[in-house]
Amino acid sequence: MSETRLSFKEMCSRFDVTPRTLRYYEYIELLAPEKEGRARFYGPREVARMKLILRGRRFGFSLEEIRQWLLIYGKKGERPQLQAWLALADRQLQALERQREELDSTLADLRALRETAVAELDRLPDA
Repeated sequence: MSETRLSFKEMCSRFDVTPRTLRYYEYIELLAPEKEGRARFYGPREVARMKLILRGRRFGFSLEEIRQWLLIYGKKGERPQLQAWLALADRQLQALERQREELDSTLADLRALRETAVAELDRLPDA
């Protein structure tokens, strides 16, 4: 595997994504590999962008949010990009906190219902 350029297959393997996913990221202009004939090659810029894309997805950002965020750097520079990132991160942190609270509540309800079922089962005579 070349350190400076990865083939399409190497890129899929390195990031554990399907060829369909990688082609889609290109289609929506998240990635722009070098093309030589039908072959595609991904340099350090595309590798770095792929890391950001996958990290953004893991954090729950939409592909459009990631695309817009990546575009800011090319058009406005690092400072506006970081400011946009902070706004996205703050919003997502709030959303994830709400999800965690909802999940904690759901878990508590399920545990209570399970305890009720265990108590009811213990009360019933054996069959």
